[in-house]
Amino acid sequence: MDSERAWSRHRPPEAPTCALEDLTLGGTLPHVWSRRWSDEPNGPVLLEGDGARSALRGDDLAQLTGLAASRLAGYGVTPGERVLWSCGSSLDAIVGLIGALRLGAVVVPVNPSASRSELRYVARDVGPAISLVDRAERRDWLCEDLEDAVVLHPDALLRSTSDWAVAALDTATPADDALIVYTSGTTGEPKGAVHTHGSLLAGSLALQTAWGWRPDDRLLLALPLFHVHGLCAGLFGALAAGSSAVIFERFVPAQVLDAVGESTMFFGVPTMYHRLAESGRAAELSALRLCVSGSAPLPADLWRRFHADWGVSVLERYGMSETLLTLSNPLHGERRPGSVGFPLPGVEAAIADADEAGVGELMVRGPSLCRGYRNRTAASEAMWHDGWFGTGDLASVGDDDYVSIRGRSTELIITGGHNVYPAEVEAVLGRHPSVGEIAIIGLPSAEWGESVTAFVVGRDGEPDIGALTLLAAQELTSYKRPREFRVVDSLPRNAMGKVQRRDLL
Repeated sequence: MDSERAWSRHRPPEAPTCALEDLTLGGTLPHVWSRRWSDEPNGPVLLEGDGARSALRGDDLAQLTGLAASRLAGYGVTPGERVLWSCGSSLDAIVGLIGALRLGAVVVPVNPSASRSELRYVARDVGPAISLVDRAERRDWLCEDLEDAVVLHPDALLRSTSDWAVAALDTATPADDALIVYTSGTTGEPKGAVHTHGSLLAGSLALQTAWGWRPDDRLLLALPLFHVHGLCAGLFGALAAGSSAVIFERFVPAQVLDAVGESTMFFGVPTMYHRLAESGRAAELSALRLCVSGSAPLPADLWRRFHADWGVSVLERYGMSETLLTLSNPLHGERRPGSVGFPLPGVEAAIADADEAGVGELMVRGPSLCRGYRNRTAASEAMWHDGWFGTGDLASVGDDDYVSIRGRSTELIITGGHNVYPAEVEAVLGRHPSVGEIAIIGLPSAEWGESVTAFVVGRDGEPDIGALTLLAAQELTSYKRPREFRVVDSLPRNAMGKVQRRDLL
């Protein structure tokens, strides 16, 4: 793929080109944020989405995050030490997180609904100097599972009256570690992807460039903040652009739609778009200038429904915990259903070891990639090759360099010596009106090696298996057709809406 050509397609014709060095201007996100707050001290930056609309202005954030940084330093946290952060999406929790970054500490976000064993695993792996946890039960777990643990509710950083000295702020360099994000662990124990201040800044500025992010934008942010989609693309991106965000503790379609009139952007996952489509109010999203979907494939038929019925051209993009966002459909130009577009500014992409159908592993490199896995030298070396990161996702390049994701390499089905990509079969059968959701996996078969199997959730009642069998016969090569259909009530998903195929086995 021609990377420079791809980068230029993310800008309108009259816009200046974006050079690679432009993605590191400003040094670090805390530097950029502080300047934004100083330039616009009275503008609302973060608003609660519960209807009360409590808000933090630029000068509020400057003062409160500085206070949180000083309180953390008072508890003994020093630059480079880890701060475990396991919280819901509240303004106090966000202040604590940003305060840690301004201090130069390394933030380790963890799902606030994590099990005890999951939380214990991450805590023991990173050895946090302090943990900010908003749920009492999980604070108790950490105190019991870690020796000499310091565990606080995030609002304790703002309630303390101790007379501590003011900490030095925003002194981290682009090369310093800033964030450790643990992967989902689909191929073994979870691994902590270590992002630097430089990689976080590059990721934010790439989106600012590609999506025309402006200070007058307001983002509807109902994504969880323990994941890079909500945290790095959503929260960090909004703060870097000098814009504002409405923060929702959880996704409630009515609450999000009620706030559309004062907003310009919405980031969501496919599950959210399904629920918005069923709300009876999806047309209201047409008032926004940009609706983005990611973290899992958006069904092409659902994209077409939003476009045709409600005038909403959802922009689908691609990224990973290790890389942040790397590919995107264009803001200016055709947004293709079933495609994730082409490389974002600063990102290079290539297809490795493509088969006869042009499908191979997607490789990416660029300044937004993490520097490796924490204390996992062998795992890091296995994933990085001369600066290129092997995503483990299978992809192909279509007309005009638009990239389509075909599935995980670990999800590839080999039946009778033929390769079957689950996403292709799902796209065909998922169009049938009786199908609400569908997942394709390979089950062990003595005769075929693996047998293509469909797990189907009905849209309104039972799915029409006879019609699906006929549709497969009409549109799929024989070896791609499911040999068995299993009707289920729901598909197992993780917190970001990705189907967990291994849980279907």
